[in-house]
Parts: sequence; structure tokens; C-alpha cells
Amino acid sequence: MFLHYSVILYIQKKRGNEPDQNNYNNLFFYIENNLRELGFGDVSVNKKMKDLNKIFYDILIKFNENQSDFRMNKKLILKYFEKLSDNEEKRHQFEVYLNNFYNFCFELPSNNMIKGIENYKY
Repeated sequence: MFLHYSVILYIQKKRGNEPDQNNYNNLFFYIENNLRELGFGDVSVNKKMKDLNKIFYDILIKFNENQSDFRMNKKLILKYFEKLSDNEEKRHQFEVYLNNFYNFCFELPSNNMIKGIENYKY
């Protein structure tokens, strides 16, 4: 989820658009509500939300390897998806998937990018 949202924010930044704070707030609001529904207490939810925020910003800052064109950071993929380190083919397929997602989103107008993703098929 964070990788997908990072791609969207990257595209908006590249286009010179301001990211929608409402989307960010909603993302973390729903994550927090789901944690509470799972039975986590206030202290646990706050700790998990802090950890998730750190992960999101780590991904957001490091996910693009090349600043001139979009290319996923392989080290970042392996950091959060350890199972892909054993399988070069699956890692490559995952990179292709994220690049296809980037290309799909780049074609969408910024004002309906979030809604348009519902139609994305790999």
C-alpha cells in the first residue's frame, strides 16, 4: 500500500502538483481504525502508527533509484520484501509490476488518480 501511494505522490510531485493532505490523512486514519478493530489498545496503536509512519517515509524518500526516470530501488524492495531476495525472477516481476503501475498512473489526470487506480489491472 505504501509503495503504491509513494508512486502516486512521486507522480504528483513530478507534475508540480501539491499532494492531497486529505488522502494521506484518510490512509492513516483507516489503518488506525483497523488496528483498533483488531483489538489493539491505545498504547499499541500509537506505537504501531509511529512505526508505520517511519516505514512510509523511508519508502517515500528512497523508493526511486534514478531521479531522471522511474526505477524502483532494489535495496528498498529487498528490505521490506525479504522473500524476494531468494528468487530473482519474482523480484524482477515485482519491479515490472511497480513500473507498470507507475506508467498506468502517469497517464491518469492528477485530480482523479486515486479513483482511476480502481481500474488498474496487472
